[in-house]
Amino acid sequence: MRFFRINDVVKFTGLSKPSIYRLMREGTFPRPVRLGERAVAWTINDLEQWAQNRPPTGSGTKTDRWSK
Repeated sequence: MRFFRINDVVKFTGLSKPSIYRLMREGTFPRPVRLGERAVAWTINDLEQWAQNRPPTGSGTKTDRWSK
């Protein structure tokens, strides 16, 4: 089983650390598993499942503000 620490989760999701923790509080992001007394990580399976079930955001096209 492969584990992702918080910095890896940030890279995988494109979300900030505060956003990840907020989504966890809201119950819409997987909780980490405890690896040790002071270490937690997310499983790749949980992250992939979250990504697949996440509703699409935006239209997928750039706005005029970003296309310049």
